[in-house]
Amino acid sequence: MSVAGVRRLAWAELSTSALTHNVGVLRSVVAPAKLCAVVKANGYGHGAVAVARAALAAGADSLAVALVDEGIELRAAGIDAPILLLGEIPADTVADALGASLTLTVGSLEGARAAVSVAENLGGRHRVHVKVDTGMHRLGAAPESVDALVDELRRSEAVEVEGLYTHFAVAEAKNAEDRDFTLAQLATFVDVAEKLRARDALPPVRHAANSAGALGFSEARLDMVRVGLALYGYLPAASLAQSLEPHQALRPVMSVRARVVATRRLTKGERPSYGRRRALSGDATVATVPFGYADGLPRRLFEAGAEVLLRGRRYPLAGTVTMDQVVVDVGDDEVRVGDEVVLLGRQGTQEITADEWSRLGGTISWEILCGIGARVPRVWVD
Repeated sequence: MSVAGVRRLAWAELSTSALTHNVGVLRSVVAPAKLCAVVKANGYGHGAVAVARAALAAGADSLAVALVDEGIELRAAGIDAPILLLGEIPADTVADALGASLTLTVGSLEGARAAVSVAENLGGRHRVHVKVDTGMHRLGAAPESVDALVDELRRSEAVEVEGLYTHFAVAEAKNAEDRDFTLAQLATFVDVAEKLRARDALPPVRHAANSAGALGFSEARLDMVRVGLALYGYLPAASLAQSLEPHQALRPVMSVRARVVATRRLTKGERPSYGRRRALSGDATVATVPFGYADGLPRRLFEAGAEVLLRGRRYPLAGTVTMDQVVVDVGDDEVRVGDEVVLLGRQGTQEITADEWSRLGGTISWEILCGIGARVPRVWVD
């Protein structure tokens, strides 16, 4: 009953063909801009090394991570593509980053000085991207300080100022105010870039668009886009579907599956699981599935009405999600130990997505995907 090489009866199934499709769609939409595949947070919970390899094989031009250790993990796996660190890192980690041929982000004069100092000590030539804060107000240099920062970097032969970028705060543009704010961010960034161009100091790679920006704002694609969520088959906002043709619909890369490990017949009024939170409305068969909140199924989804797929049909949870298991109410329908249960993904004509979980849980699909636990085996298929 178990999947080959997997010791537990719950696993995340990851589709190489879906990832390849998504990369192909995104490349065609944003061309001629280059595609940077964002694989931080363990590839949004999918597995950074495997995602990076598959994305590059499908045509991604480069990768991006958040942490030095994430970049070093990719290098240790033999990945030699450009890897951008998305954020300025502490000065005492710059040597490790440059030693692994990671591309630095610099967003302060102090960061620029640290990059120059370490690069000159190491020798060779090291790539750096300058980040501009155009309204996200999280990281990056203020527009008026970019000139001094770029000049500090350009004074050293050990530094190649390869990129200039910013990050959008509301590019999913759910209303006119959000759209106007994104366009204002872009205008500020373009103004900074043009001032650098006027004095022959503009880096060759300008980038601003995340997944939402890449799909919703064609003018923001510039020289490169940084695609995260869309790479994994989800849209930051449903309205962005209009940016794609029907045959370009993105495909979720991850499905989460398990097998029934126990069944029992209970009578009306019994209250399964911790807290005895809900009485059964009638006599029913309850199936135990070995997947719990430690694996990424939020406890709040029970009260919110979450369902699973079994034999191609939807069934509700019968009780509180526990650390390692959940119980499912299948009523009078047949269920057997070993039957496959789909928590996220498709079975027959039915599908449960991370978007559905996020709506029920009052969160976002990014959090759902990243929340699938490290102890859940990842199995790549097709």
